[in-house]
Amino acid sequence: MFMLKKWLAAACIMILTLSGCAGSGKENSRNDRDRIQEKVSDTDKHEVRYRYPLTGIGTTQKPSDRAVAVVINNHPKARPQSGLQSADIVYEVLAEGDITRFLAIFQSQKPDKIGPVRSARDYMIDLAKGYDSLFIAHGYSPEAKQMLQSGLIDNLNGIQYDGTLFKRSKDRKAPHNSYITFENIQKGAAEKQFKMTPAPRPLPFYTDNESKHLSGRKVENVHIAYSKYSLFNADYRFDAKTKKMERYSGGEPTMDAETKKPVLVDNLLIIETIHRVIDSKGRREIDLTSGGKAYWIQRGVCREVEWRNENGRILPYENGHSLPFVPGKTWINIVKSLDSVSFS
Repeated sequence: MFMLKKWLAAACIMILTLSGCAGSGKENSRNDRDRIQEKVSDTDKHEVRYRYPLTGIGTTQKPSDRAVAVVINNHPKARPQSGLQSADIVYEVLAEGDITRFLAIFQSQKPDKIGPVRSARDYMIDLAKGYDSLFIAHGYSPEAKQMLQSGLIDNLNGIQYDGTLFKRSKDRKAPHNSYITFENIQKGAAEKQFKMTPAPRPLPFYTDNESKHLSGRKVENVHIAYSKYSLFNADYRFDAKTKKMERYSGGEPTMDAETKKPVLVDNLLIIETIHRVIDSKGRREIDLTSGGKAYWIQRGVCREVEWRNENGRILPYENGHSLPFVPGKTWINIVKSLDSVSFS
């Protein structure tokens, strides 16, 4: 953009100079200046004309791709994962025991490789449906299997496509070694005749200026204790320079296995809700409809808010009004109690 403006400015001076030498008059010079300025303005508008619906980041093309939601393994043997840093929204929620899984929703970016992919739970399907996502998992609980087989949501599952669309990594052991590429997601969608448009409804976002004036308690570190064992816990550390939070699992940075890029977070919503174990395997029923208490953390500022389920989306509310997001990536941590969350 800087080079374009510099070039246009030089062009303007050249036109004015040539006009003076040729004696063509002030009116032609004024028209030339106006045309150049219009071109600069059009270019500026073109860069921010559209925004990705789930990040609010500007783009030059109108987003049209459907969201894709993938269940990603978070067992220590599955780390580091692939593709997490490219997700627009990530839910972190308990499966069995103290181990969480991620539901990563992709729309603005499409990483080459995603995984390890893990089995579905019914509440993950509900969350994916909130963004009308194509749902990707490898395996399912009995409840999730029934939902998927009913046609509730378009989906591709590794049970049916193990070794074809889903590939097993040789350097990890099952069930921590199933991966899928975005190319195979699109291939599978085409085979099943799933539509890959339109883009999901946009979230509400602050303007850049509004993002600079957030009110609340200042925090630098957020710790979420899912277990008495540190390997299963999550931390977010705020960087005042980047104004983003870097995520950690078990004290280690959460980063991409291929690119080594860290997971950086702009919006962190931590919600408290009822968890109930429903079978001998330790599977859970998790209430994601009733709403309740939550922490809303952006740019190193924390607010005590409430959460609501709005058409399948978990959103922050305050005094009856939904709260905007800072443009960027969002993580939503689902916990049994906010007492498991600490700040420093």
